[in-house]
Amino acid sequence: MISGDSGRTAPPAHRALGTPQGVGAPLTRSAVFLVLVVADGDDALGAVREVLSDLAGLVKTVGFRDPQNPVSCTVGIGSRIWTELTGRERPAELHPFREIAGAAHTAVATPGDLLFHIRSDRQDLCFELERLLLDAFGASVTTADEVSGFRYFDTRDLLGFVDGTANPVGAELPESTLVGDEDPAFAGGSYVVVQKYLHPLAAWRALTTEQQEQIIGRTKADGVELDDAAEGQKSHKTLTTITGDDGGEHDILRDNMPFGRPGHGEFGTYFIGYSRHLWVIERMLERMFVGDPPGLHDRILDFSTAHTGTAFFVPSTAILDAL
Repeated sequence: MISGDSGRTAPPAHRALGTPQGVGAPLTRSAVFLVLVVADGDDALGAVREVLSDLAGLVKTVGFRDPQNPVSCTVGIGSRIWTELTGRERPAELHPFREIAGAAHTAVATPGDLLFHIRSDRQDLCFELERLLLDAFGASVTTADEVSGFRYFDTRDLLGFVDGTANPVGAELPESTLVGDEDPAFAGGSYVVVQKYLHPLAAWRALTTEQQEQIIGRTKADGVELDDAAEGQKSHKTLTTITGDDGGEHDILRDNMPFGRPGHGEFGTYFIGYSRHLWVIERMLERMFVGDPPGLHDRILDFSTAHTGTAFFVPSTAILDAL
């Protein structure tokens, strides 16, 4: 899980971009994370292409039911089907999610060709849009993963900490999330990585609040940053702070949400990170799972097990419409 502010503003006009999808849409009370695998063959690809080209129409169909509570859907496309589906070369950094194996924990790679990030303050609208999507796709896809998330109190995760405190806001949001002149054919797009983490809450709750805060690197009550360790074991906050070769920090946008089924003992966090550069998220995960220095992994992983891992590219609306 990569924890990170929960507030943000809509992206302003940014370089010479294609119109972005709703990457920076406001946080909502409910969300669905749907990962699909596309069946082999031209017929399946044709069916997927038809649905995606009219995605905005499906969203309007559902949103018409309650204009005061908008519903949005952001779609990501995986590398396996990108070229066949779109007829374009891949974005510069798009490739399958790479498994990262540390001495104690592994960031697993799992199948996924399409990601749908559905958001609304009403859970029933999320449900309805997902239902319509799957009906439209029919036998052309199978479901690899499906998670319904919810906002937990004041945007906390199930570990009890405010999630998203390091998110970029204002002018920093598009700079951190949207591809620009470095890959002009895909300007306005975004890379996105998803992982489903499960937590052994009993073990986490057995720790003192001070021990939990040292692992996260923030105070539990108000999310204030704690001082970085001078050496040795680093906190989750420190390990997920990425500095590039230019010496500047590289942020990502986290839209994580808790999920769970208490009757089944299932408690989790669905990590979803949007970034202008895929390598930023990959470096975060490497620092978490391998450690910095190697061997000193992120201790949050002792209480958060990754069960999925998939990477996608979120194209601009122009590319979707061109399908």
